[in-house]
Amino acid sequence: MSSAPIAPLAGIVAVAALSVATVGVFRRGGGPARARFLGHRGVSAGLCWLLFVGAVALLAPLLAPYRPSRQLDIVALADHAPSWQYLLGTDLLSRDLLSRLLYGARVSLGIGALAMAVAATIGAFVGVVSGYFQRSVDSVLMRIVDLGLSIPRTFVILVIVALAERVSLGGLVLVLGLTGWFGTSRLVRAEVLAIRSSGFVTSARALGATPWRIVWRDIVPNATAPLIVSAALGVGNVILLEAALSFLGAGVQAPQASWGNMIADGRDQLVTAPWTTLFPGLAILLAVMALNAVGDGLRDALDPRGATP
Repeated sequence: MSSAPIAPLAGIVAVAALSVATVGVFRRGGGPARARFLGHRGVSAGLCWLLFVGAVALLAPLLAPYRPSRQLDIVALADHAPSWQYLLGTDLLSRDLLSRLLYGARVSLGIGALAMAVAATIGAFVGVVSGYFQRSVDSVLMRIVDLGLSIPRTFVILVIVALAERVSLGGLVLVLGLTGWFGTSRLVRAEVLAIRSSGFVTSARALGATPWRIVWRDIVPNATAPLIVSAALGVGNVILLEAALSFLGAGVQAPQASWGNMIADGRDQLVTAPWTTLFPGLAILLAVMALNAVGDGLRDALDPRGATP
């Protein structure tokens, strides 16, 4: 699976997540919720930065001056410092860092968005089923969640990657998604347990609505708040995890560019060519800070305790 299909899919996921978040803000408090969200420190800057990085990622083939794997001149342009011709410089293999950074945004953001979409979908399903049906279903599912939370995620991923020898981008998305839903399921379950005993759910049961109808029409729309916040914060965590795996050689493989393996490529030139690690490191830092700011803003906006009486 190349970066080409990941980029548009990531765009679709980002638009869908933004739409769900907006609906959640409207449902949970209307004007006051929107005011709390947009008034949260850092939200506006975070949203602008994420929109900019998302647009750059989608338009990378048009914006990048060179192909990300093209070696310009292995002798004369290896570790070339930033200049007017090469704005971010080149790496040890004389590849243009600006081009690799733009294409790397497609891969890193695409993996983060798609893996979190997988994790949020599974976590929401398990949390809703566990919280609504309870008893033996809840007991079995929560023991599975406890087991998943008790095993270090990075260790599990490294074992899977080692056994598979080489993991494609699609496989990496699935591995990151399938190992990242346990915490989300607990958050959704707690919300469902609170909603389950509410008056409108009791009325729906009294009117003869089937359990799955109640779940789909009454439970799920009102349990989106923790899911939205968890997804917004989780994308940043997945980006960091993918960068760490790529740095260790267990994530995105060459010649594919990602922010993590760009740092790995330049780690031996930290003194002689610091720009080879500085720019991808800044890209990761700013993206994760923006995602965390937006996630914090959504958490405050969707928290009913923050609403004015």
